[in-house]
Amino acid sequence: MPHIQIKDFREVAFPCVHDGVEFDFIASNVKFPDDKLICAKSEEKTFLLQLKHTQEKWLLKSDKVTRVSPNLHIKRAIQAYADKAGLETLFSNLSEKELHHRDKESALKRIDFFAESFPEAKEIWIEVGFGSGVHLLHQAKENPDVLYVGIEIHKASIEQVLKQISIQKLDNVLLLDFDARLFLEFVPSNLVGRIFVHFPVPWDKKPHRRVISKAFISESIRCLKKEGTLELRTDSENYFAYALETFLALTQSDFRVRKNQDIGIISKYETRWRGMEKNIYDITLTNHELSLPIENSFDFSLTGKCTADLLKLNGSTHRFENGFVHFERLYTMNTGDYLLRLSMGSFDKPEHLFLIIKEDEALYFPSQPIASHTNFQSHLKLKALLYG
Repeated sequence: MPHIQIKDFREVAFPCVHDGVEFDFIASNVKFPDDKLICAKSEEKTFLLQLKHTQEKWLLKSDKVTRVSPNLHIKRAIQAYADKAGLETLFSNLSEKELHHRDKESALKRIDFFAESFPEAKEIWIEVGFGSGVHLLHQAKENPDVLYVGIEIHKASIEQVLKQISIQKLDNVLLLDFDARLFLEFVPSNLVGRIFVHFPVPWDKKPHRRVISKAFISESIRCLKKEGTLELRTDSENYFAYALETFLALTQSDFRVRKNQDIGIISKYETRWRGMEKNIYDITLTNHELSLPIENSFDFSLTGKCTADLLKLNGSTHRFENGFVHFERLYTMNTGDYLLRLSMGSFDKPEHLFLIIKEDEALYFPSQPIASHTNFQSHLKLKALLYG
């Protein structure tokens, strides 16, 4: 993760602009004042930098919740703030070369891009957790008339594939840094030809975090065209057994199980597993039905004066039938407003975000929650807690 270590922290006058990066505000944790957040905007990407005091030095890095890709923007913001404030740097992993390197960013999209207007194409395929991108890039190169949407939360993998998209001059690939389980809720019904889930993390100790679930399969079926397929590939015996049981639990389904099949392209990890004589399992489900259109129109506005005692809410968790709202941390902003770090939504796929509380309204930051039914129920719970 891009970061620098500095001897002493100095605060600049907000808002300000330096080296093309805008700095809008700074916020301090009400319980731990040495935990601070700085709002930065590099081109069209808005995010927070986190400042923490450790022993005799300060660490300036990206906040995890709002972290953006590619890292280029984070590195620029860190360096720009350090230069503007005249900070003495003790250590930096910001390469000068990387500060000026630009990947094919047009391939990397925010969730808003898909939620507001899903891209159109004759054929759309989705890969969940593309990792090194070997399979994704191979498919995109072999099928130039297909639009590929690759979903991944591992930042280094995104950076690597962005570079390859640029090098190979591919214009039929879109990448997204997001939870695939939530993403499917925005895909129009009967649209996708194939969904690939290759070698997902097994999560043997935390099975609720697995991608494959009854809900994920149901959403996949809704997204798929008639005769479209959901394809799971795994080397994990436990994951295969779990997935097979999940597919069998469906009221009606048509799927095929294969073992140690050659699919034409393999990653370095699969090569290693084959060398270890590990079995590779494939489960391919074929959809035979047409689904009803989705309806995701929700009002996430929060207007009026907040009447809650935010200090009392800080650190509390509030549950309801299908989800929860957790007030993780409370910050005071240099503007006199408050900044809340929240987690909310369903227990198995929560969303993490911030809320800016002003005199007469509250705004989700840097963007609204994903427009899912559970998130909207969490929003209503949050609204009741803040406004009574």
